[in-house]
Amino acid sequence: MPQPSESQPPATADDSLFDLLVETLDNMEENVRAAFLQQFFKSMARIDLSHAQSLDYWKQILDRRKQLSDALGKRVPLKTAIVDVLASTTFLRVPILMEYEEFKKLQLNAATDALTGLYNRRLFDEYCDKEFNRAHRYGHHLALVLLDLHRLKELNDRHGHLQGDQILQLAASTLRKNLRASDFAFRIGGDEFALLLPQADPEQAAVLSDRLRTHFESETAPLKLGVPVTIDYGIAVHPQDGDAKESLLRVADKRLYEHKSVSRTRTAFSPHVTPAPHATETPRAEHKPDAPERNSSAAAAPKPTPEAPSTAGAPATAKMPQVVPIAEPKAPGQRRKWERISLAGTQAYAVFAGNEKKIANVIDLCTGGLALSVENGEELAASFFVVLHVPILPPLRVNLRKVYAQKVEGGRSRVGCAFVS
Repeated sequence: MPQPSESQPPATADDSLFDLLVETLDNMEENVRAAFLQQFFKSMARIDLSHAQSLDYWKQILDRRKQLSDALGKRVPLKTAIVDVLASTTFLRVPILMEYEEFKKLQLNAATDALTGLYNRRLFDEYCDKEFNRAHRYGHHLALVLLDLHRLKELNDRHGHLQGDQILQLAASTLRKNLRASDFAFRIGGDEFALLLPQADPEQAAVLSDRLRTHFESETAPLKLGVPVTIDYGIAVHPQDGDAKESLLRVADKRLYEHKSVSRTRTAFSPHVTPAPHATETPRAEHKPDAPERNSSAAAAPKPTPEAPSTAGAPATAKMPQVVPIAEPKAPGQRRKWERISLAGTQAYAVFAGNEKKIANVIDLCTGGLALSVENGEELAASFFVVLHVPILPPLRVNLRKVYAQKVEGGRSRVGCAFVS
């Protein structure tokens, strides 16, 4: 995604001189001030103005400096406002007051959020209009994702706002690491963020949003906050969910609060009733089984052989088979009942219900069950629930029965599990 610029450099001696100039001009008679400003603009910017024009542009410059200072939350040098105002006219031919790159840097800083470095609400409104018009003109998809940090207020109350600011910065870093160069991320409120994903369909937006949630949780887990702050999101996609920007915002906001409701349930749930992240009746993209992973190679997901029945076509609400045992590892030459699909290298994983910080790698998958790689297989209960995140499937909550646990190289355990309907 496009990156905001670095922070503004410290004030210089020139800045102090310009500030002194402002104070001096305030105490002058209007006709004297007009004559001085006329000469000032001529010597400093090589432009000829009348007395009236000089006074008018000086007022615009002072107003512009105030606007920039309010936007940045800190005082902006006067020379920045001078160049900004004069650059918008046809008078300025040779901008000698500051370097062009420094000026562009300051312009960009005025459009970014000071804490996270993401684009701010003003730029969100501007880019939303521009990208929506582009998508409408060319018939492309445009995904709008609204996000917020669930339980951030509770974290602030318990650990203070400095800790909360760190979490907001981690969230912004997570967005930057996972977005394409053509995507845009914004901080639009206290704990609220927005994404604009040009040419992203519902499936791609859903996969990305779930990946952001998982990566954010992995970033915050080492902090041991005691308050599980998570990312909730709502997705709306043009043209399926609306032909106007306001429609997309309304749909995305509605789905965000539906997702928040699910999140609240997950914080104190019984393993027998917890839905998978996409189990609510929100965007249909979250229910499709063949959602492609953005920015990933299609070759990463192994293809099932004709002899190996696949669950890839099953919808997220489909029931898994009845309890079917997966036998202990076979002796050499002994044939397995089902051929396995290896998921090594696909980043397939399972999140344990009731403990979202506990994650296991999925080694392989077959019609009757799967194998997990965990730290200590003996500690697993005889039966448990997980949410599977596998490239060939949508996020899917399943009930597993442990069949065997075997120590493997590296001190970890391979745990064979059977699906339970």
